[in-house]
Amino acid sequence: MSSLPASQDLPQRPLTREDARTLTLAALGGALEFYDFIIFVFFTKVIGELFFPPDTPEWLRQLQAFGLFAAGYLARPLGGIVMAHFGDRAGRKRMFTLSVFMMSVPTLLIGLLPTYETAGYAAPLALLLLRAVQGAAVGGEVPGAWVFVSEHVPTRRVGLACGTLTAGLTFGILLGSLVATAVNSLLGPEQVNAYGWRAPFVIGGVFGFLAVFLRRWLAETPVFEELRRRKALVRELPLKAVLRGHGGTVVMSMLLTWVLTAGIVVVILMTPTLMQTLHSITATQALVASSVATLSLTFGCVAYGLLADRVGVGLSLGLGCALMLSATYALYLGAASSPEALVPLSALAGFCVGVVGVVPTAIVRAFPAPVRFSGLSFSYNMAYAIFGGLTPLVVTLMMKVSPHAPAHYVAAVSVMGVGIALHLLRAGRGSALHPATES
Repeated sequence: MSSLPASQDLPQRPLTREDARTLTLAALGGALEFYDFIIFVFFTKVIGELFFPPDTPEWLRQLQAFGLFAAGYLARPLGGIVMAHFGDRAGRKRMFTLSVFMMSVPTLLIGLLPTYETAGYAAPLALLLLRAVQGAAVGGEVPGAWVFVSEHVPTRRVGLACGTLTAGLTFGILLGSLVATAVNSLLGPEQVNAYGWRAPFVIGGVFGFLAVFLRRWLAETPVFEELRRRKALVRELPLKAVLRGHGGTVVMSMLLTWVLTAGIVVVILMTPTLMQTLHSITATQALVASSVATLSLTFGCVAYGLLADRVGVGLSLGLGCALMLSATYALYLGAASSPEALVPLSALAGFCVGVVGVVPTAIVRAFPAPVRFSGLSFSYNMAYAIFGGLTPLVVTLMMKVSPHAPAHYVAAVSVMGVGIALHLLRAGRGSALHPATES
């Protein structure tokens, strides 16, 4: 008799209404949580003016404000490791719900914080603490969400589950951009500085609490319930078991996360600003192109997830990396010669970056169930902290040599992704018919 839980030992069963509800609620919660985390970057200039001494030089204010934003990234590995530990020992659902709560509270409080004028240096210190809590929350949310949805669906639908969840996270970025645009369009600069900047944080906090309530209706994953029933939960420190027995998988997962950061950080987050600098494209044009690219990315994540279920992780990853390489060069070379083509080229590039939806599918399948949360969380968060943090600096330095440096960087990482895909295919782990075992 199979030792796999019911949702996993019948890989050919269709998705049920319960599966669809789980994916929808998980993706919605992920979108709201990523909105809460990313909305800060759209108001960095205002926050720099309000939370630091007025006589601070403009460049230093911006540097300090971006430092507060970066604090969230630095806190991700620690938060992810701690939450993953309890996710492997106490249950996926508890951590899945806790991560949203930990994001909602600080987001709401940021919207209510006194500024430097009222509280002095206590204001930026409080903001730093709240950003760290947000970072810890998102460090547990992203890996936890991927594990949660993948363990709820049949094995032949893991790609769709992870792709849909990743689409939800990227939609949160788009939501933040649209809300920031609305606030700055409806209110004048003085109104935004006086009170308008607070609205997106308060809204995010309130909707975050709604997500907490909705997640209470989700059930624990069948995979974890089966591990608990069989008393097969990891007995030692989960991270210790990961590092001792799955070092090669950790390295591969970190390299796959590098592919993800190259696509998201360079093509989606950095490109709008770079296009303004390189090709004198207006801020409005860049914002429109950015929104289109992010929306295309949302659809691309789902499409690549479906492809991974159909042809396997290895083939879909290799094809996707090749397309991301080509589309990024098309974007940078095309915008240089035909700036009017920026929007359609951005749409194409955004869709091709959707290969990032295959990355969690590969990592989820690579780790066995007892240490899956810890393995994925450690690999993803450590890699994101390293590569996500260094990528803007490396690309900026490379641009002193070539204006197409962003495309060169993405191309180099994409080639590495193709190499990993070939390795998966040779090892037989890139096939849709050979996912990792559950125990």
